[in-house]
Amino acid sequence: MRAGFPDFRLGNVLATSFTGTLSERHGDPVERIPVPHRLVDWLTVNGLAVDSCTTAQLALARELRESIHVVATAAAVQDPLPVTAVQVINDRSAQGRAAAILTSEGKRQWRLSSVSCVEDALGVIAADAISIVAGERDGKLALCASPTCRAAFFDTSQSRTRKWCDMNTCGNRQKKARFTANQRRIPRSSE
Repeated sequence: MRAGFPDFRLGNVLATSFTGTLSERHGDPVERIPVPHRLVDWLTVNGLAVDSCTTAQLALARELRESIHVVATAAAVQDPLPVTAVQVINDRSAQGRAAAILTSEGKRQWRLSSVSCVEDALGVIAADAISIVAGERDGKLALCASPTCRAAFFDTSQSRTRKWCDMNTCGNRQKKARFTANQRRIPRSSE
């Protein structure tokens, strides 16, 4: 990773991991892809390597990210899906030219039409968002319980009762806050 930028929050679901490139949406927002080369980095880490990214392609990526966030949030709370955001996701999915290939290890990998085509990578992300919102995968969309985060995430836990988008950040922060509050309430004994 390139120094000077916040770390990526990586998850098991491509679309919701992509929305996590902007975190703390209801607090002090943290932008993890502030410049085009950070989008290149994120795509590479997620198996969608591209050579380069323009400012215009970064704008397309952010528009897709926000559209996925809005649609996933609506789906998680069972509200109607916003038409404009759905259209952005559909457009990015239709414009991408990526193919799923099977590796010799039995894993799916994406092959983009050309190494430098950000639009193909965005098409893969949009298709992933469509599959989770449409209910084609085993799991459910939920919202992070952190009041400053409220990120949409895809819960694949057995009970489907996960509360946090990421236990290492939001979950630990909330547990620490609860512990501190409890410590303040417990009177210290005199020694």
